[in-house]
Order: sequence, then C-alpha cells, then structure tokens
Amino acid sequence: MKGYGKAALVMALFTLAACQHAQKGADTAAVDVENNRCGAADYQNYVGKPLTAVNGLHINGPVRVIPWHSAVTMDFNLNRLNFLGDKDDVITSVYCG
Repeated sequence: MKGYGKAALVMALFTLAACQHAQKGADTAAVDVENNRCGAADYQNYVGKPLTAVNGLHINGPVRVIPWHSAVTMDFNLNRLNFLGDKDDVITSVYCG
C-alpha cells in the first residue's frame, strides 16, 4: 500500500470510531419510559421481600400480585403493575404488563 492508501485507511478507522455511541454506566442508567408506564422502576426495592409487603402500598392504577402457580389472564396492560412471587411467597420480579 502506498502512503495515500494507508492515510485513507487510518482516516476511515478514525471516522468509524467517532461514530460509536457512548454507553451509559450503571450509575447513570436511564429508565425506559415506554416500558415503565406503570412505574415498576420505583418498586424494584420490593424484590426479595414477602408478597405481603404489597398490602400496605397505595398505588394509583391497576396492580396485580401473582403468587406462585396462580392462574392469571394473558392480557397485556402496560399500565398495570405486577408483583411476581415464588413458591416461598417472596417477590422475584416487579414489572409492567
């Protein structure tokens, strides 16, 4: 490769490197607004607590507490807050849907 070819290759690599997006760290993680319509991000601190911890909460909007092996409807409502429990009645997940 001649000098011009090498220079063009280096410039192409710098151009591609400049086009990459910066990634956010864990401390600046943004909440996905569309997938957090019900406010599930505000209740993630309940993961690991017993399902009965939800009883004292005052939540505006639809809420569903789902114990282990419970029958639930398959309708998907992004505005509904769900607390999913395991076989020991401990909250394993808080999500919208």
